[in-house]
Amino acid sequence: MLRFIVALLVCIQGGLSVSASAETCPGNLDALGTSRVLTINPGEFTLLGTMQYQQTLPLGDHEVVITFDDGPLLPYTNIILDTLASQCVKATYFLVGQMAHANPSVVRRIYNEGHTIGTHSQRHPHFERLSMQRVEREVDGGINSVTAALGDAKALSPFFRIPYLGRTNAIERFLERKQLVTWSADVDTNDWWRGSSPGAIVKRTMRRLNAKGRGIILMHDIHRATAMALPILLKELKANGYNVVHVMEAAGERPKSIPELMALPASDEKAPPADLTNAPSGDHAVTARQTHRIKKRRVSRHHPAHRWFQADQVTTTKRPFWVFSGY
Repeated sequence: MLRFIVALLVCIQGGLSVSASAETCPGNLDALGTSRVLTINPGEFTLLGTMQYQQTLPLGDHEVVITFDDGPLLPYTNIILDTLASQCVKATYFLVGQMAHANPSVVRRIYNEGHTIGTHSQRHPHFERLSMQRVEREVDGGINSVTAALGDAKALSPFFRIPYLGRTNAIERFLERKQLVTWSADVDTNDWWRGSSPGAIVKRTMRRLNAKGRGIILMHDIHRATAMALPILLKELKANGYNVVHVMEAAGERPKSIPELMALPASDEKAPPADLTNAPSGDHAVTARQTHRIKKRRVSRHHPAHRWFQADQVTTTKRPFWVFSGY
C-alpha cells in the first residue's frame, strides 16, 4: 500500500509538471520559454552592461536577457513578436519615439504580449554630438511619444538605452537624475552590419555569448536579417543550455493590458514568413539591397516618403536613417 501511494504521488507530480509546461507555452512543449522574472529598481541599478560599464544584471551562469532597439518597424517587429510568442520568450524593447508615434498599435501589441518597454530617444541622434539641452529634449520626447502610443504611463518602464551607445558622463548623470536605468549590453549581435546573413548573426552571437557565459543580448527589430535569425538563435540558445530571464521594474503597478488599436490593412504587415525564409543572403543580399535602393530612388521622386496607416491616424514618415547605422 505504501509503495502504491508513493507511486501515485510520483505520477501526480509528473502530471503536474507536464501540465505546467504545457500551460507555460501552449502548443510547444519544446519551447525555450522564459525561466524567471528579474525585478529591478532604478535606485538599485544605474548603468548596466559590460560592453561599457563594470556592472550588469545579476544573472546566473547561462542566463540571458534579450533586448531589441530602434522599433517598431513593420513588418519585422510583428514577425519577431510572432517568433517570441511561439517560443514563449519575453524580451525588453527600447523604442524610438517617432517610430512609436507611427505605429501605436504595434507598441500596444508589444506590451500586451508581456514584454518590457523602455525608450531609445525621440529621433535616434548621436547624443555625444548634441548640447545637453537637446539631449534632454530627445529623452523627454521619446518618453512622451512612447507613453502616448501606450496610452498609459504605468506601462512604460524607466529603462533607457543611449542611441549608438554614445555615452558621456554628463549624459549618464542626467539620466540618473531622471531615475532612468541606462542599459548598454554584454553581447552585441551586430545584426545591423550590411550584408550579415542570419547564419552569420547567430554564429557571431553564440561565439560571443559562450565566451561570457551569460548577459544582455543586443539586437534590433528593424532588420530583415534579424527577423530571419531569431528563430535559429532561440533554437541555439536552448541547445546550448541557456535560459531567458525577463527583466521588469520592481516598483509601481503595471496594467495587465492596454486597449488594442485596430490597424488598417497595410502591405507591409502582410509579408509572409516564407518571404523571409527565401530571402537572399551574403553577396546576393547586398546585390538585392542595392537594386532595391536604385528602384527606391526612382520611385522616391514621386513618392518620397513611406506611409504607415493606423486606425486613429495616417502618418507619413521617412525611412529611419539609422537603419544601417547600428544601435
